[in-house]
Amino acid sequence: MLKTEILSVGTELLMGQIANTDAQYISKRLPEAGAGVYYHTVVGDNAERFRDCLGAAFERADIVITTGGLGPTQDDLTKQAAAGFFGLPLVMHGESKKRIDDFFALRGLTPTRNNYRQAMMPEGAEVLRNDNGTAPGCIIRGSGRLEGKTLILLPGPPGELIPMFDRYVMPFYASLSDNCIDSKFVCISGTGESAVEEMLIGLIDGQTDPTYATYAGEGNVVVRVTAHGATAREAAEKTEAGVRAICGIMGDDVYSVTGEKPEEALVRLLRESGFTMSAAESLTGGMIASSVVSVPGASSVFKGGCVVYTDEMKRKMLGVKEETISAFTAVSAGTCREMAEGMRRMSGSDVAVAVTGYAGPGTGDEPVGLVYIGVSSESFNHVNEFRFTGNREKIRRSVTVKAINLTRRCVLSMTEGGRSPVPSCGRGDIRGKADENADGNTEVKQ
Repeated sequence: MLKTEILSVGTELLMGQIANTDAQYISKRLPEAGAGVYYHTVVGDNAERFRDCLGAAFERADIVITTGGLGPTQDDLTKQAAAGFFGLPLVMHGESKKRIDDFFALRGLTPTRNNYRQAMMPEGAEVLRNDNGTAPGCIIRGSGRLEGKTLILLPGPPGELIPMFDRYVMPFYASLSDNCIDSKFVCISGTGESAVEEMLIGLIDGQTDPTYATYAGEGNVVVRVTAHGATAREAAEKTEAGVRAICGIMGDDVYSVTGEKPEEALVRLLRESGFTMSAAESLTGGMIASSVVSVPGASSVFKGGCVVYTDEMKRKMLGVKEETISAFTAVSAGTCREMAEGMRRMSGSDVAVAVTGYAGPGTGDEPVGLVYIGVSSESFNHVNEFRFTGNREKIRRSVTVKAINLTRRCVLSMTEGGRSPVPSCGRGDIRGKADENADGNTEVKQ
């Protein structure tokens, strides 16, 4: 496996002004190309420190990918310092210069002299065209003391880096291997990472090809299945077999095998089944509705939602009985059930989801993290109690994911024959499994 190090350049990264999403994206993609990312390094806009980091990186890696520092200003020093490190002069790259001229001419502007700094490339480097900006990238192959080492320079803005990486860097890695590699991602919600691993232990133990790796998100778990083959078809057949095996074990807890987000899977299922949904939210304050309507096409399946934060609004808008709140409080299974029923009745949707709970921070005896999530359809009304952990925002995000997943399972139970959106996955009980979820939060059965 080729060892790769990502060297991110930018004082703004060191100061925490922006998140290093470039390194995150590259690290997620490279395993698909059979490359192992062993180190991440971040360095500020300083040529001497950059060269020191580059030297250290090549001591332990075959390929170093840099991000950032390819702009036109004096603090954009990555290319100049890299050329010096490899002992290469910078020469004008004619095509890149023309693209800069065209870029500015299209906007009725004239480039300044420093703009042409971006067209100066290390002699002999393979230039990577930038279709989304003026800073081309490049690939430098070492010789002499750097024989066998490769440096890949990429721009910092994600809108420029991602297309360039996908178009040039992934094929470059593929060209270095005789094997084809295929990866697929199985997305699971309703069962925690430790439980998923335990359920898949028969696949994971002794894994060779394909291999399985689990990692947790907010309210979900992703299993990456990776396989090698002499051809792309052979590798894909192996990963597809691995995906089918996971689906056969995890059942309806699998919500996607294509990398969909939970809300994307829910909208797709609603559209396929012809059902509609609505949402009544207390502690999430509209996050469920916002997640669903962020998906293109949601307007055909999402009837609407309401934020009912006070007891008064729960009564006025959703018809929650005053005696229910008086007897059991606003954070209770009874209140949640009536919220879901009232939302479905008011909107005319086929299914409604409701959430109520304590997101914190606590004031007195409030059990922070206690949350009720209810789903209502014509045939049943069901409420689950959960104990979520974390700060206020983490709890609210986790509740949103959990509510979307419970709605998906509700819709599955309503489809004719219990048809699952994921091939080879059978129906499961709408209540799911009593388990820790991906964030270590506990579901308490009712």
